[in-house]
Amino acid sequence: MTRLYTLTGRAWRSLLALALFAGTGLAQAQTSDVPLRLIVPFTPGTGIDLIARTIGPKLSERLKRPVVVDNRAGASGNIGTEAVVRAAPDGNTLLVSVNTLVMNRSLYPQAPFDPLRDLTPVGLTSWGQLMLVTHPKTGFKTAGDLVDAARRAPGQLNYASPGVGTPHHLSMELFKNASKSFITHIPYRGTGPALTDMIGGQVDAMFLPIHVALPQIRSGRLVALAIGSDKRHALLPEVPTLTESRTADVNVDMWYGVFAPKGMAPAMVATLNREINSILASEDVKKAFSGQGMDPSTGTPEAFGQLVEKDAERWARLIKTQNIKAE
Repeated sequence: MTRLYTLTGRAWRSLLALALFAGTGLAQAQTSDVPLRLIVPFTPGTGIDLIARTIGPKLSERLKRPVVVDNRAGASGNIGTEAVVRAAPDGNTLLVSVNTLVMNRSLYPQAPFDPLRDLTPVGLTSWGQLMLVTHPKTGFKTAGDLVDAARRAPGQLNYASPGVGTPHHLSMELFKNASKSFITHIPYRGTGPALTDMIGGQVDAMFLPIHVALPQIRSGRLVALAIGSDKRHALLPEVPTLTESRTADVNVDMWYGVFAPKGMAPAMVATLNREINSILASEDVKKAFSGQGMDPSTGTPEAFGQLVEKDAERWARLIKTQNIKAE
């Protein structure tokens, strides 16, 4: 009888702890003095970094614990990602990333981790759009002009990207594949030097995040040809989509989101998802994101996981079809 009573007591205490956890938030993470690290696998100033630094302070207030942004750049985001994969699933480490995560899965098949297998999706945070731009000296006014010129002289036109495997690179490869055109890839080491040569007219075209392209378009130093989204953007409503331009029926929007190490307790994942969704719904966060050309977006961990898996399959097909190799 005593043994039965002890087991029942333990079971009851476990259920009570679980109920308190689900009702009040992060059992291990909340009201902790240990900082919650938001690891950003790219340099400060990127869209991912903006997301982390915008939601970080608000997450700190809600969880009543320090939250710090930890930039771990290198190897196309793999260094920071692996740091999260290797971290304990205790609510002290999260990854803030972009769809480069699943592009890398096919570009670096020898990586010591698989983002689909070794990370737990917490939630979508936003979408970002890529703008197809050219230099004024090309004379191109539409995406159709670019495609027509590329078809007339395959390989003579070129395009820039911040490097092999970046969304800018693979988005152009998807555009080329869909439009049946050939434009030579010129990879750079980062957006800065690529943008400098784009403005200088050393390259003919590239995809740029809308917040990077916007000031250059407004100043007349670059020309917007199309936006790689399903709909036009409020910041540049006069610029058509690729589909409207009748060049390629593709969507190259970039998703951003938060991941945890594999094995995090479902209740902890649910609480983090709920808190982040609430933060994204606030007007000041919407304003901060929209100023950078990003649209806040939320959903369940399950829906985000499905999105990530579907996107991984899409980019894997493209990388295989175009025979793209990481350098």
